Amino acid sequence: MKFVDEASIKVESGKGGNGIVSFRREKYIPFGGPDGGDGGDGGSVYLEATFSLNTLSDFRHKRFYKAQNGQPGQGKEKTGRGGEDLIVPVPIGTIVTDKETGEPLGDLVEDGQRLLVAKGGFHGLGNTRYKSSTNRAPRQCTAGTPAELRELNFELKVLADVGLLGLPNAGKSTLIRAVSSAKPKVADYPFTTMYPNLGVVGLVPHQSFVIADIPGIIEGAAEGAGLGIQFLKHVSRTGLLLHVLDVVPNDGSDPVAGFKAIENEMQKFSEELTNKPRWLVLNKIDLLEEEIRQQRIDEIIQQLNWQGPCHIISAMNKVGTKELCFAIMDYLKEQTEEPEADKFEGNYDPVSGKIS
Repeated sequence: MKFVDEASIKVESGKGGNGIVSFRREKYIPFGGPDGGDGGDGGSVYLEATFSLNTLSDFRHKRFYKAQNGQPGQGKEKTGRGGEDLIVPVPIGTIVTDKETGEPLGDLVEDGQRLLVAKGGFHGLGNTRYKSSTNRAPRQCTAGTPAELRELNFELKVLADVGLLGLPNAGKSTLIRAVSSAKPKVADYPFTTMYPNLGVVGLVPHQSFVIADIPGIIEGAAEGAGLGIQFLKHVSRTGLLLHVLDVVPNDGSDPVAGFKAIENEMQKFSEELTNKPRWLVLNKIDLLEEEIRQQRIDEIIQQLNWQGPCHIISAMNKVGTKELCFAIMDYLKEQTEEPEADKFEGNYDPVSGKIS
């Protein structure tokens, strides 16, 4: 199944309702005059960012979205009903461009943010609008303006504080299940995540962060192999990367070689991505015998010449996952705090306005 982080759809607003020509016809009123009402405005199409979606997969099945047309006017100066606006939910982080012109239309980065992509047609005018002292029986009206049809391109970059790197089956999906309420698919056979999953990790009240389980990467991804650069795009907005390493791969491969393969693809793709803060997370330590566990861990760290933060966990058994999350929370908090050099130190006297 192809991973969907890009999609194309067509949107069409509603046509404006036509105005009509009508004359008042009532008993004992032979010259009632014009009473044709205006049409209703057509509905517009809006995109709305929402936390309830985290992929563009829905747009693989439905590619055309149309708002309601405005209804025509009626006699007795009745205005036609306006068409309802159509709200299309999209994941937060969706970049929208016009497919025909390539013009960027917007970047939806906040929950509830709306973007108008097709404006509804304006209503037509009934003949009542044209009556005057010199034109007491107008027979002209106007049609509603036509609908606006556009073809849009979507590109999704996951908005997350923390992104999970790792080869397929390294345990990234299991880790996100262990630390959040997200439920990505996991199984005891090798496969790769096809859709990114966002999970909110809440440790204490009013303090949380978003972690993204992103599709696994394979060698040659920077050139388009496998899920290719679609994976690499998804980590471009994360603040911290966790490189999850399976210490006992099912296929008997060398975890150190797997680590270096991913590192190589990152370097090919983007220097900025390579320079992002990255922690090493050694997973599945429960599969190692206790007497050789520490020795194996030390060997991996030494072979990698790893100098940064390193956490030892078993995502399946939730061993070390809470400590990892608290460390992430502390790190993210430090990044948002005011630097020491910029912090104010001293006493301010509101009366004199002096600082001591």
